[in-house]
Amino acid sequence: MGRAFEYRRAAKERRWDKMSKLFPAGEVHHRGRQERRDGSGDERALRTAILNAKAQNMPRDNIEAAISAPPVRDAADIIGINYEGKGPHGVLVFVECATDNTQRTVANIRSYFNKVGGQLLPNGSLEFAFDRKVAEFAKPEGMALEELELALIDGGLQELAENEGTVYVYGDYSDFGSLAQAIEAQNIEVTKAGLQRIPQNPQEFSEAELADIEKLLDRIEDDEDTQAVYTNIA
Repeated sequence: MGRAFEYRRAAKERRWDKMSKLFPAGEVHHRGRQERRDGSGDERALRTAILNAKAQNMPRDNIEAAISAPPVRDAADIIGINYEGKGPHGVLVFVECATDNTQRTVANIRSYFNKVGGQLLPNGSLEFAFDRKVAEFAKPEGMALEELELALIDGGLQELAENEGTVYVYGDYSDFGSLAQAIEAQNIEVTKAGLQRIPQNPQEFSEAELADIEKLLDRIEDDEDTQAVYTNIA
């Protein structure tokens, strides 16, 4: 249990670090372009991209330029797409991808499941297996957790936790904007921000079962189109 949690967290950290360092400007540009074009963009996703860019020390002028820049062909061709599947021992897996070739991406993701005896599921199959929540990662300076909790409640805070000096803030996806603003109002340096899927019914797996599951997750996370992977592992 403990080993599995630490292993999955380390893998997620490596993936997040890689993606956030490579694509902060591109993500801000993509989200901003959607908003300007027809209002179809997600304001919360745009705010997430901006917070992540700030966390990578991207200057404010560069962020504003990325939002207002004219469309770039390569960026315009990239779309977000999700895949849902069942892996070894019944583990549930939700995969978020960004791709310029959906045929390539779905073929790759399907092959990863097939190789370990799993299968892709129809879109929407896991809609009620995960809660869509926002997680803000920040390191407040000189502020007690109780004080921080009180300051964020009005912004939509549902849960606050601390681990090794890092504070994790959780709230509903719909409250992302107000929660992010509440965090910024406290002059807290946001180190990471992202929308996560939290399993409603986490499942325990044995060491042997986890070893089989890891083979699938490693393949998915190593795919260049993968942005995030969520499971119902406890």
